[in-house]
Amino acid sequence: METGVRTALLAMWLGWTAYWLVAARDVKRNRWREPPAARALHSVPLLLSAVLLAAPHWLPRALTARLVPAGPALPLAGTVLVAFGLGVSVWARVHLGRNWSSQVVVKQDHALVRGGPYRVVRHPIYSGLLLAILGTAAAIGEWRGLAALACALAGILVRVRAEEAQMRRIFPEYASYVRQSWALIPGLY
Repeated sequence: METGVRTALLAMWLGWTAYWLVAARDVKRNRWREPPAARALHSVPLLLSAVLLAAPHWLPRALTARLVPAGPALPLAGTVLVAFGLGVSVWARVHLGRNWSSQVVVKQDHALVRGGPYRVVRHPIYSGLLLAILGTAAAIGEWRGLAALACALAGILVRVRAEEAQMRRIFPEYASYVRQSWALIPGLY
């Protein structure tokens, strides 16, 4: 991967992380929080995904082997996907406002957000992250990218189920929202 693409990917992911840390400081208090064992079911695959993408020197040689031939097209397309995916996740985070949490929780005065990207997709932060991870995997072009995408998808699907169970429990109108929107990918899932 070219140095320019690597630098752009690193800058985008670091900028996104910085925004996420700053935005996480202004959220509503929790009324209920998932137990640690349940949290591990989705957190561990997501952490593994991050390690696969960010720490190739810790990985076995088979995971750092090329999946696709080297060339400029896939890294550039991947970089565009990362920018778009992270942009979608930030847009969704802004619309979620103070209801956001890094865990599956129920907030005090929790509100069901249905505006912005939530009009179409119930979990646009995860949609954006999956797109950004797909873009990173494409830019890297190694087996570890595919493994990272699989781990992230597994963790996100577990988390989506846990979040939707809580939303159904606290919002009677959630069943109607489910019928009017997609979970992660418009037109597919």
